[in-house]
Amino acid sequence: MKAFDGYNPIAVFVYFAAVISLSMAKMNPIIILLSAIGAFVTFFVRNRFSGGASHLFFLLMFAVTVFINPLFNHNGATVLLVINDNPITLEATLYGIVSGLMIIGIIYWFRTFSQIMTSDKLLYLLGSVSPKFALILSMTLRYIPLFEKQTQKVIHAQQALGLYKDNDLVGKIRGGIRVFSVMVTWVLENGVITSDSMTARGYGIKRRTHFSIFKFRRQDIVLTSTTIILFAVILTGILLGSVDFRFYPAIVKAESDIITLITYISYGILAFLPTITEAEEKIRWKYLKSKI
Repeated sequence: MKAFDGYNPIAVFVYFAAVISLSMAKMNPIIILLSAIGAFVTFFVRNRFSGGASHLFFLLMFAVTVFINPLFNHNGATVLLVINDNPITLEATLYGIVSGLMIIGIIYWFRTFSQIMTSDKLLYLLGSVSPKFALILSMTLRYIPLFEKQTQKVIHAQQALGLYKDNDLVGKIRGGIRVFSVMVTWVLENGVITSDSMTARGYGIKRRTHFSIFKFRRQDIVLTSTTIILFAVILTGILLGSVDFRFYPAIVKAESDIITLITYISYGILAFLPTITEAEEKIRWKYLKSKI
């Protein structure tokens, strides 16, 4: 899924801020389930089911969250079973499931956000608000892969000189300390050079014009407007208490009405907006190919 990458960073940021904040605003099972499914579908379709090890880790995290909560939290009126005089309640179990889904869903939302919002987009987004912070953030994101590559170069150079020996523990520790010392010096030196270079170019000076490849186009206006409208509808439903859900001491949910249905449908649309956008792009592409 790459269609969402073509939107303006402001529109993308507004979308992710809305969908993530609303998923944390209310411990409602339906909203959190919609958020988790939307996050899963967005990430999996985009990455074509890659990164199996990380998915297994998140699945394990979800299972731990589900089992830990009823084992340590014994609140609730409906007792399912008793283990060593400790009641396992339906309410605590359901709360653990919902909490686990919320955590995993938010993680997948942030993983997708980090893939779409690259360092240049973050620099564009934060440059006008806080140029210094944007520069620091951009440098940090840039140095993470560079640090790894440079570390491997230093290790190979040390091995060629016979100074890095990984066949024994003492030699490996000494070599690691030497490499770490070299890398700290490298990071500080490059940080100073980059800072001086940006200062010489006038970065951060007021009334300074700057070039940007990102334009706020019609599709960005549509995405931002849709996000804001859906956010307002869902927030209204939350404030009116139409999606209230209580776990303790007994499971109690608000009476369903038309506002409840509209709130759920609105959040479902919001959670699946990236998937809808991707489907729309594919349909448009096939239509254009058919006209050739």
